[in-house]
Amino acid sequence: MIDYIKGELTELTPALATVEAAGVGYGLNISLNTFSAIQGKKEVKLYVHEAIREDAYVLFGFVNKKEREMFELLITVNGVGANTARMMLSGMSVSELCNAISTGNARLIQGIKGIGKMTAQRIIVDLRDKIVALGIADEIPAGGQMMAPVNNQVKDEAVSALTMLGFAPAPTQKVVLQILQEQPDLPVEQVVKLALKQIK
Repeated sequence: MIDYIKGELTELTPALATVEAAGVGYGLNISLNTFSAIQGKKEVKLYVHEAIREDAYVLFGFVNKKEREMFELLITVNGVGANTARMMLSGMSVSELCNAISTGNARLIQGIKGIGKMTAQRIIVDLRDKIVALGIADEIPAGGQMMAPVNNQVKDEAVSALTMLGFAPAPTQKVVLQILQEQPDLPVEQVVKLALKQIK
């Protein structure tokens, strides 16, 4: 079993990192969070999850053990495959995902492409206790609440408008929530204008 790979980062895209170690180039599927963390580095250490299937041998790389643990928990949930788990970890950080699970925020999880209502609820039911038991959730502030209440109608309309403009739902939702927490009384059009400046 490969626990981690440490070596020279020879190629990097938002979805794949190639790390050369002892003359071998390992192609690792990565999340956007890992991509952001290793961008610009020459030497990296990525924790590995091996997915061995009949038709493929795929490596997933993670910037730290917590991200790998979260990924491995997610793929235990019925209906969540490796690519969906990676998509979830691209749309939200580990602590944001833990917060959504521990507070039962199915709507936030559903904001991730490929996650329906039933799957979001299953993730919450299956993983709520496990994230606490494994200590992944220790980044969550006391009380488990990270977000002040926001106007859900404005939030949903803004996210919907931005999604129609071609932006991915998960990062869009994150930006919109942040705007509404800072300025709760903004109308939809103002939220969309501000979000357009912030979404990368």
